[in-house]
Amino acid sequence: MLNLPYYVNQIIYKLEEKGYEAYVVGGSVRDIMLNKQPSDYDITTDALPEEVERIFFDIKRVNIGKKFGTVILVQEEGTVEVTTFRKEGRYIDGRKPEWVLFSSHILEDLSRRDFTINSMAYNPKTGLVDPYDGKKDLYKGIIRTVGNPEDRFSEDYLRILRAIRFSTQLGFTIEESTYQAAKDYGHNISKISVERITDEFLKIILCEKPSRGIGLLKETGILGIILPEIVSAIGFQQKNPHHDKDVYEHILCVLDNTPPVLQVRLAALFHDIGKPHTFTIDEEGIGHFYGHDRLSAEMSREVLTRFKCSNELIEKVYILVKEHMNHHTYFKEKGLKRLIRRVGEDEIFNLMELQKADIKCSNKDADIEHIHERENKIKEIIEEDEAYKLSHLGIDGNDLIGLGFEKGKIIGEILEYLLEKVMENPKLNHKDALMELALRKYSSQLSQPEAKVKDPNP
Repeated sequence: MLNLPYYVNQIIYKLEEKGYEAYVVGGSVRDIMLNKQPSDYDITTDALPEEVERIFFDIKRVNIGKKFGTVILVQEEGTVEVTTFRKEGRYIDGRKPEWVLFSSHILEDLSRRDFTINSMAYNPKTGLVDPYDGKKDLYKGIIRTVGNPEDRFSEDYLRILRAIRFSTQLGFTIEESTYQAAKDYGHNISKISVERITDEFLKIILCEKPSRGIGLLKETGILGIILPEIVSAIGFQQKNPHHDKDVYEHILCVLDNTPPVLQVRLAALFHDIGKPHTFTIDEEGIGHFYGHDRLSAEMSREVLTRFKCSNELIEKVYILVKEHMNHHTYFKEKGLKRLIRRVGEDEIFNLMELQKADIKCSNKDADIEHIHERENKIKEIIEEDEAYKLSHLGIDGNDLIGLGFEKGKIIGEILEYLLEKVMENPKLNHKDALMELALRKYSSQLSQPEAKVKDPNP
């Protein structure tokens, strides 16, 4: 017997009370059987959407369309999708069926699903409905399609990516015939919309061991289709004593050693993709990659734009990749403040995580102690509320205009100058001292000649 939350059981109970069948289905059944907490619950029923809305009139509902047959019940405890049993016609383009009809049979509904481990349904009265031995595959750790894998993948080529994603998320093996069909049909992934591909790809990137997914994408030929920029890194020897892996192996190592934060994982994936394009060998036969950080950052921007990611995510990844090599730089306190300003307080520690993984994956003797020291110093700067950006200054543009400076570029120039001074000496960060500094340095720029430098000791 599966342990369902009370609010989910109540939905099943109310549907059955009105004479309908109702089951928890798909991923939520799979996760409960793996002793994992489902992120959400899906219920399938023979009740039509209108009937579901009528039964749950007292619960906030979102109807996403009679065509799909799904009504979303929004409750304080959690959101539940209630979908009418469905059956589908022939798939004609590897993306969607000719028709979708509502069904009155749970077995018809389960027959249209992708993998055996996702084709199980459960309710407290009937128990587990498992026509394709999903439970057996679940406990064996196998990803297997429902029925013929060639048929399933031909119906929707995205299922190949989903097989790779589930294999990566769960640490499962893709069953042999399913794996072979994925290789045979992988080239068709180009027929799928970018948005659907991106959604699955980002889920793979956030798995506990994303390198497993990237490896499967490579083996099935999909990696070269969706991310051709990384292909040149495969097997590319660095010819450098500080690196004991080729570029591709190093990238995968960094990917696995970063926290599951999307921008950090993507930065790990892209941080060295520019290396093959910047490779030079010196007279001693040692390889160098001058400027690869900047090129990799530009390439990351191009890829993520193609993936139709948000501008915010693209910019975060771009900055992390562009800055990842500064772990070689010795920063004084002022330099660290500039770094925090460039990267941002929200992202500076993500940069540290990327750099630690990058160094650890370079060679077995790599030492990250200097990054820990830098991290502690940055924490100190932030906790002590030291100024490192214009908004931290004890003066603003209006104050400068009040002193007699004209609106325009000169205001920004003065503020930048004052910030530099404050980053060197935080004790200067109060209005009177900053006004005095501004007048001493820029008195020739005053629009009011009568304005004079204040005597600091009247």
